[in-house]
Amino acid sequence: MPIPLFNSIASWLLKKRYHQIELFIKYPGEVQEEVLFQLLEIAEDTQIGRRYEFETISSYRSFADRIPITSYEEIEPLIERTRRGEQNIFWPTSIKWFAKSSGTTNAKSKFIPVSAEALEDCHYKSGKDLLCLYLNNNENSQLFTGKSLRLGGSKELYEDNGTFFGDLSAILIDNMPFWAELSSTPSNKVSLMSQWESKMNAIIKESIQENVTSLAGVPSWMLVLLSNVLEETGQKNILDVWENLEVYFHGGVSFNPYREQYQNLLPKSNFNYYEVYNASEGFFAIQDRNNAEDLLLMLDYGIFYEFIPMNFYGQEDQKVVPLWEVELNQNYAIIITTNAGLWRYKIGDTVRFTSIVPYRIKVTGRTKHHINAFGEELIIENAEEALKNSCQKTGAEIMDYTAAPIFMSSNSKGAHEWIIEFRKAPEDLDYFTEVLDNALKSLNSDYEAKRYNNMTLKMPKVHKARKNLFYDWLKVKDKLGGQHKIPRLSNERLYLDELLDLNK
Repeated sequence: MPIPLFNSIASWLLKKRYHQIELFIKYPGEVQEEVLFQLLEIAEDTQIGRRYEFETISSYRSFADRIPITSYEEIEPLIERTRRGEQNIFWPTSIKWFAKSSGTTNAKSKFIPVSAEALEDCHYKSGKDLLCLYLNNNENSQLFTGKSLRLGGSKELYEDNGTFFGDLSAILIDNMPFWAELSSTPSNKVSLMSQWESKMNAIIKESIQENVTSLAGVPSWMLVLLSNVLEETGQKNILDVWENLEVYFHGGVSFNPYREQYQNLLPKSNFNYYEVYNASEGFFAIQDRNNAEDLLLMLDYGIFYEFIPMNFYGQEDQKVVPLWEVELNQNYAIIITTNAGLWRYKIGDTVRFTSIVPYRIKVTGRTKHHINAFGEELIIENAEEALKNSCQKTGAEIMDYTAAPIFMSSNSKGAHEWIIEFRKAPEDLDYFTEVLDNALKSLNSDYEAKRYNNMTLKMPKVHKARKNLFYDWLKVKDKLGGQHKIPRLSNERLYLDELLDLNK
């Protein structure tokens, strides 16, 4: 089929979906309730369904009263039984795929069930919707005249007891229809390579001569790839390599610390950046407007959402609300019930609603990845915004960072300690630290109160990391690859101390 005709047909099909999106925007509560009762009906004869008598649940309130909030640790025995081949425990259709979670650098891995319904009605559907929303906003797009350069995880799939596990990206690539590979680069063979450094070279070799019109991947790792592309080609910017490149679809970590670096690599005033919010457990939200900083929550992917206000999180009587009861500018932990058999499951992420007509969110961090050693409640959203502000004022550029507390002692007050790997270091690290501290005060009143007159917290301590420190740290842990992320904030010093030792 000629490319212009393919482009027209694909655009037409994707835009038809936009009318369905408008439907859940108009009737969000009704669509979410329909999702919930469909899930309950489908799973009523599973072991979980019979235990909690799904067939008798007739309202959201009875659902919430009867089924407990769960964590991975609490349902791990059920998942392990399914991994060994037992079925119909928490979902009726056969589950043979498990996404090996790499959202943290913890040694302990999670194996998230991926059903056929989750693959088709959530993960693949979201990919089509991303294109649908992008094309709706960019009618002159030539996206389908070229290929998408995708940068996924670095693990192959491993068979175990008749079931398979691996990075979610590997599962998606292994199951996607043949025609999808025709519009992507690199090939599936290269995408599924397990050795990250060899894979990087293979991606460049396969993709450098292609007509790449879009990029897709985690910002930190995509930056490494693009830098290697420039080194290989000798070009000054990425548009000299791929002149028809028009959009970068990104997710996984905040884009703020990397934005200026991408603008330097892609010096085009109308270049588009589109953010997505997905995880091993599901695909949740998509940027639905050009140049927006929030994401549209997708309500018809077989996922029912609930939320815990973070000021109640972890308490015995913690408050849990459905989507139609959320409030603006409140920090919430997300609870999901899914078409892969996760029932009222804590995924560990926090979000803030920027709009409720329609429901749009910003990802603010992780329930475990924050610093609250002194009552300051510093979340990743604060840290990212403060670092962005500090870079703008000092001309610095950041590659990676992490931070943790310096705990109080009998003769010393507490503080926050940071280690930052700069692409472009500030001329004066002390001034950078002062700007960072002031930015955090302006963004977080609890932090400001603890810093008042050095009452509880002293000035933060910032270390400049050597080149490739974070890369080497991940390599030591065998966690190189597109889905592995640096833990940004922690209430304990484990990550920070390991990095400081490696930085000597």
